[in-house]
Amino acid sequence: MTNKVYKFGIVGAEMIAEFHAKAIAAITNAELVAVVALREEQALAFAQAHGCQAYTDLTPFLANDGLDVVTICSPSGAHLDPTIAAAEAGKHVICEKPLKVTTERVDRMINACDKAGVMLAGIFPRRFNEATKLFKNAVDNGRFGTIVFADAAIKWWRDQAYYDSGAWRGTWELDGGGALMNQSIHTIDLLLHLMGDVRHVRAQTRLAAHTGIEVEDVGVAMLEFENGAFGTIHGSTSCWSAEGHAAEIQICGSAGSMFMADDKFRTWEFKDERPEDQTILLDHGLNADVAGAGAADPKAIDFAWHQRNFEDALAGLDRGGPPLVDGKEGRRAIALIRAIYESAERGGERVYVA
Repeated sequence: MTNKVYKFGIVGAEMIAEFHAKAIAAITNAELVAVVALREEQALAFAQAHGCQAYTDLTPFLANDGLDVVTICSPSGAHLDPTIAAAEAGKHVICEKPLKVTTERVDRMINACDKAGVMLAGIFPRRFNEATKLFKNAVDNGRFGTIVFADAAIKWWRDQAYYDSGAWRGTWELDGGGALMNQSIHTIDLLLHLMGDVRHVRAQTRLAAHTGIEVEDVGVAMLEFENGAFGTIHGSTSCWSAEGHAAEIQICGSAGSMFMADDKFRTWEFKDERPEDQTILLDHGLNADVAGAGAADPKAIDFAWHQRNFEDALAGLDRGGPPLVDGKEGRRAIALIRAIYESAERGGERVYVA
């Protein structure tokens, strides 16, 4: 590990940029030096709140002295241009989910960063939690036997005011989709991280509980994984709850079952019991504390999740290797969600994931 302090700049001053700023402030070898936003008053307010320099133009922002890493917090459909500009300026890029709203544009981002010799990292913070690591180890060590089912359920709530708060929200062009692409993508990525790639999908989506948006607020998909297991995805922003329902992943096999709600295990049960199993349930079971996941309120997300994601990216830079979530990893969930949308458009026909 080096002693380098990485200087960060943030593109966009939307809500998610606050989590980026707080995460950067909490990292010992990181410093926020600049923000760029289209609206001057928004850029100035953000800069004043976080002690950095404000810009309204990307070119002078990227020329900021010593800038090392750019984080992209603009609307999902507006990630491509700043990523390519940052890469061409020699800056490393950490981009919010989804990297982009189509795989073709993600590939352009990956190619631009590869050509410039800079890092492209995605934001999937749930990969870095201890419960996820325990889950992944159990899968990799074969504790489930033959896995037969792997399911993800994201039954969240967003009120109408959420979609009305920005003209870009709920649009195909800038949001790239609805409950699946925007909210469920974190859990979908986690499902892929645990299970490997999906071969094909059948899906249906609809707009059920909101108005004035182009995209879905309910979606369901049936999956067949490359390893032969079946699975389902339920994603919604129409499931009201005062506290919010946990995003859940369930994996069941011939030798074990594990249900994880956010970062707590509801079920951790294996045919070959081990001494550490009871300790894991005590430390990571339903009574353990867990950071906010934003099930009912996007402002409830804990910035510590982003902090771990950023620290992994910086550790990659220090060692000269890729981050855990590089461009190719960030692409996987987008490819699956795009296949789900294609299947839904075709009335539930089977679509292969590319």
